Formats: sequence, C-alpha cells, structure tokens
Amino acid sequence: MISNSSKYALKAVLYLAVNSSGHQKILAKDISGPTNIPKAYLSKVLQELSRHNIVSSVKGPGGGFYLSDENINTPLMKIIQVIDGDNRLTSCMLSLQDCDAEHPCPMHDLVGNTKVNFVKNLEQNTVGDLVKDIKMGKSFLPL
Repeated sequence: MISNSSKYALKAVLYLAVNSSGHQKILAKDISGPTNIPKAYLSKVLQELSRHNIVSSVKGPGGGFYLSDENINTPLMKIIQVIDGDNRLTSCMLSLQDCDAEHPCPMHDLVGNTKVNFVKNLEQNTVGDLVKDIKMGKSFLPL
C-alpha cells in the first residue's frame, strides 16, 4: 500500500528518533547499514525529508541528521505524502480515475474501509507515538 521509498523514509525517521538528538547527529552513511537502505538513496530521502522539516540537519564537521522536538511530532501521513505524493493512499487500487463510492471498481468495497482507517491512523499518529511504543516494549525496532 505504501512504496518502498516511504518504507525507507519511515525506517530512517524512526532510526533517527530512537538514536539521535540535537547533540548527537547521525550521518546518512551511518544510518544506511543498520536500516539496510542504500546510502545514495537514503541521502536523497533524508534531504527531501529535511526540506519539508520532517528531519533536521546540520552541515559540516559534527553535522548530520537528527530529530528535533518539532520533528518528533510529525504525523506519519506527512512522511508518506512528502515521499509518495498526496494520492498514493487515496487512489483506486486498480488505478481507475473514476472510481469512487458512487462508481466503485471491483476492488473498491474490499479495501475501502480498511484504506480509510489506515489513512486516518497515519494522520492521527506521530513519529513520537511510535517511539513511545518502542520504548514501552509494545513494538520493536531491530536497528
């Protein structure tokens, strides 16, 4: 339902949320290994996230990427929208332009409510919410 690029972005942001701070910045090359994301691709993803204030970055010696208090409150949906665009999660499963509730495609009713609930959860939950779950042991991030 989400692209590999968005999965990479979410994984990188969560890695930064757990392992970085304003005092401890992390270089893209140091995120690449533990997250299993190609370094060049990760650099592009992180730059795009930085342009949209989803991650913070500092250039030069002692620089790198980190999450600020503001970044940690980013809704998960914003990350996906920056990487995949606005329509990725709301478009028809069969990519039919005229598909909607009044003119459903054959797949519409099978995924409609599930997709709506998934998007709502992405809009209502933040990076910080996922980090809390990791720290409380409700979920794990083996990075």
